[in-house]
Amino acid sequence: MTVDSVGLAEIQQTLSEMQSAAPSTGTGSPVGAGDDAFATSLAQATSDLSATGGLPGNDRSGDDLFSEALGDDGGASGAGDGPTSSGGADGEFNLMAMLLSAQDGTNTDAISGAYAQSGSAGVTGQDVVDEASQFEGTPYVWGGTTPQGFDCSGFTQYVFGQLGVQLPRTSEEQATVGAPVDSVADASPGDLVFFAGSDGSASSPGHVGIYLGNGEMIDAPHTGTSVSVQAVSSAGPVVAIRQVLPTSSSTGDTLTSDTLTGDTVMGNVTVPGQYVNTIEEAAANNGIPASLLAALVSHESRFDPTAVSSAGAEGIAQFMPATAAGMRINPDDPTEAINAAAKLLGSYAAQFGSYSDALAAYDAGSSAVERYGGVPPYAETQAYVPAVLSLAGLSGTPETLT
Repeated sequence: MTVDSVGLAEIQQTLSEMQSAAPSTGTGSPVGAGDDAFATSLAQATSDLSATGGLPGNDRSGDDLFSEALGDDGGASGAGDGPTSSGGADGEFNLMAMLLSAQDGTNTDAISGAYAQSGSAGVTGQDVVDEASQFEGTPYVWGGTTPQGFDCSGFTQYVFGQLGVQLPRTSEEQATVGAPVDSVADASPGDLVFFAGSDGSASSPGHVGIYLGNGEMIDAPHTGTSVSVQAVSSAGPVVAIRQVLPTSSSTGDTLTSDTLTGDTVMGNVTVPGQYVNTIEEAAANNGIPASLLAALVSHESRFDPTAVSSAGAEGIAQFMPATAAGMRINPDDPTEAINAAAKLLGSYAAQFGSYSDALAAYDAGSSAVERYGGVPPYAETQAYVPAVLSLAGLSGTPETLT
């Protein structure tokens, strides 16, 4: 199913039917059609669709139904911010899938299949692991779907969404996405691991985490905890494992960055071949490890020179336009941007004598690091620094700075 396969008239008809059914008991509807507030949202949504020609867009985000359908765009990090989804077609797809799923519970397999394929080309299991790891320490919040707080399926949905892969909202629905995996021994990093949980069963899982490899996963466990890495076995019996990402059409094996010709591993990052020499030279010229620069670029944009964040940061190193103008660079030119990032990072490392503080200055500004005498108490920056250091395979303080 694609966005184009469902027309405005069909969406409006679905909304109208759901609105009519809303005052009933609401059984069978995963989005609560028996709730008066939901009926009100449906009425508003019907009006919005008529007024906007079926393109809800971000300007409808004040409406409860559209907020749930379009999700939250916030959260990536960077020298301003990292790349995020812009809503648009993905938002329309989410809205349509949610409505059709609510209208007919038997349609979840078709919808999950469409979700599994949405935007997943080129994304690797390591990408998922890297994205998930940066949110370690984020508090568990029931119903949470943003970096301010996650529940288990809100966390997995957000992580995959940041990579352009759309997942349905609940663990029960996510357990129908992608292809089944026989056992933990056969699982690959980035696979979803499901458990009955306190509010689920083997046929309808109530908990989900992201497999990291070596028998470990990262998840948002329960109230009173935070996103953390734990042994899969510690969460109870595994009731399902799903491989969400596509497999290589030629071999049937999961496509990973290590299979791409010309790529080079720096620290824990696989650098695309076309950027290897630039990163090595830029790092050497500015007295920083190549792995640190590679980790920063990977975290900022996943080596996408066309990335633009919701805050307006641009390019492979995610420079804000004013910063790029001040440095007299074109942020959309990968070579210029990588060299500029190395220059900034090198100058911050020399200034503060710490890779942690240098990364914090890159993310939050040098004045914030000076004000707090180190990594500032900003949730985003405190998550950003260890995430990049982990990707680089480095500690926070270098033995020497040259």
